[in-house]
Amino acid sequence: MDDGPKAPPTLHDVAREAGVSIATASRALNGSSRNVRSENASRVRAAAAKLDYEPHLSAQAIAKGSTRTVALVVRDVADPYFSSIAAGVTQAAQECRLIVTMAVAGGSPERELEIVRTLRGRRPRVIIVAGSRVDGSGTRGTLVEELTEYRTAGGRVVLISQRDLPFGTVTIDNRGGAERLARALLAAGYRRFAVLHAQERIRTSRERHDGFLAGLRHAGVPEPLAIETGFTRAGGYEAARRLVERGVADVEAVFAVNDVMAIGAMTGLRDAGIVPGRDIGVAGFDDIDAAVDVVPALTTVAVPLREAGLTAMRLALSDEETADHSLPTNVVLRESTPPRPPT
Repeated sequence: MDDGPKAPPTLHDVAREAGVSIATASRALNGSSRNVRSENASRVRAAAAKLDYEPHLSAQAIAKGSTRTVALVVRDVADPYFSSIAAGVTQAAQECRLIVTMAVAGGSPERELEIVRTLRGRRPRVIIVAGSRVDGSGTRGTLVEELTEYRTAGGRVVLISQRDLPFGTVTIDNRGGAERLARALLAAGYRRFAVLHAQERIRTSRERHDGFLAGLRHAGVPEPLAIETGFTRAGGYEAARRLVERGVADVEAVFAVNDVMAIGAMTGLRDAGIVPGRDIGVAGFDDIDAAVDVVPALTTVAVPLREAGLTAMRLALSDEETADHSLPTNVVLRESTPPRPPT
């Protein structure tokens, strides 16, 4: 019985035939000699010829620069975190006379994969994927293959997130920043905390939560109350409502793992008659522009978001195809966490 035409071979098939990793197969086929032994490169080329493998994209089209676009994939275009990153990407792209287009994944790994597949067919010069990696989605292997195929065809890939995929990555010191924030709040006299965090599988939230707990360790303070909620302003508001229903008599300060959650929490507290900065401290993470516009101004951890976008774009156009660049963070204490009198 005829099962119909066979699916065309993929880069994964070539790598398996040659007995090498997908990343090695990609480098061997796109002409890069970096970290590819000559015998491995020969095996990869032989495997590609045997399987009649051809990249899905036209490498020549990208290499000649017929595409002048940079594709930026973000979780939420309305989130100030991503708009600041986009500003940096756009600035660096304009310096190279490139045009930036954006696609929104909505925090869904499945949607992210779908977007990458679609983008490959449009042949952008660069694909930048910004946003926390999400564990347990089941899409990681397929995403790596899609992006590796694209890179083999001459495209450039950079991530702004955790180091998880075998591509150039701009990372942010989430854990260290949260740890330093915890120590700063302890120094300001706070001892009893609530932490508003997202699902454990969202790595950015987990890193910041873990860092905050590490900063409290050995201080002899009670274990913070943990409230899981959405990684959004609405999530922060909802978590504050639940906190108020529980009672806040034993909570001196709230740490939300991003600023939009913290700002939502401040509104939720205020709606319940609890004044942030007077009745309870509130702190966030990211230092988005709105952090200084709310009243009281929000204590937070400053992340160089625009610099993250600039760095990602410049990394994409460099020869450092798998390099990592880590950006520092620093604590900014403001009126939402005034010093507490000694007890």
